[in-house]
Amino acid sequence: MTLLLTTILDPAAEKSIWSLTSGEDLLWVMVMLFVTVATGLLLAITLYLSYILRKALAPEPAKTKAADTRTTWQRFTGLHELSQEEDLKMDHEYDGIAELNNPTPPWFMGLFYATIGFGVVYLLIFHVIGNGNIMEQEYTQEVTIAEKEREAYIKLVAGKINENTVTLLTDKKGIEVGQVLFNQYCTACHGQNAEGKVGPNLTDEYWLHGGTMKAVFHTVTEGVPEKGMLSWKKQLNPLQVQQVTSYILSLQGTKPAGAKEPQGDKVEPVPATPKVAMQ
Repeated sequence: MTLLLTTILDPAAEKSIWSLTSGEDLLWVMVMLFVTVATGLLLAITLYLSYILRKALAPEPAKTKAADTRTTWQRFTGLHELSQEEDLKMDHEYDGIAELNNPTPPWFMGLFYATIGFGVVYLLIFHVIGNGNIMEQEYTQEVTIAEKEREAYIKLVAGKINENTVTLLTDKKGIEVGQVLFNQYCTACHGQNAEGKVGPNLTDEYWLHGGTMKAVFHTVTEGVPEKGMLSWKKQLNPLQVQQVTSYILSLQGTKPAGAKEPQGDKVEPVPATPKVAMQ
């Protein structure tokens, strides 16, 4: 540039424009060539990058999608016609096998989301708010209802049993229930096998207050206060008294070890009843 300006301003210098008289002149020529080449390369790179960016950022032409001619049922079940296969193909292939874009059927997705919604509502109602009955609560309620019904039935049946109407039970189940009641309430005074301790022996033919079904029923119900025997009518209903009395009378003649000596008057034994194994 300096050499060109010098030539224009000073015609005398035209003769020496291409003559390099010193190393400094050669250096300036090399610098000018380098700047020119670098500028050209930079311009070329800029133009190329601009082209690449325009191509990359240019919007792709919109693909015309074929009209969906499926029926409502086909849409609901997620079915497609064979003519729509090309539209369903995805961009990649594996070993020449194309993959179709087949999403989950709408009915299945609807059911899936419905179960999630139901689970959230169930969680809130039964475990957060606590207004619903979970299985444990339902079980407790059912047991309570059954217990009330059982008690009502027992009261209905027991209400018909008294000293005048009581009869000896001979069924195995009734005797076994009587045994359980005897072990719970009577063994402290009469022994585990009714052999007698503080109270008299209940396995022989001798009785202080009568040995018939009605007499023993009365004794258990009303007690014998002067002898220290409690009245059990508050703890046991008439049916339970009948059961424990029947069990006591079933023990006649069993002769347990360590039996207490006879007390009272001899009474003819009652008719035989099923024996229950003594524990």
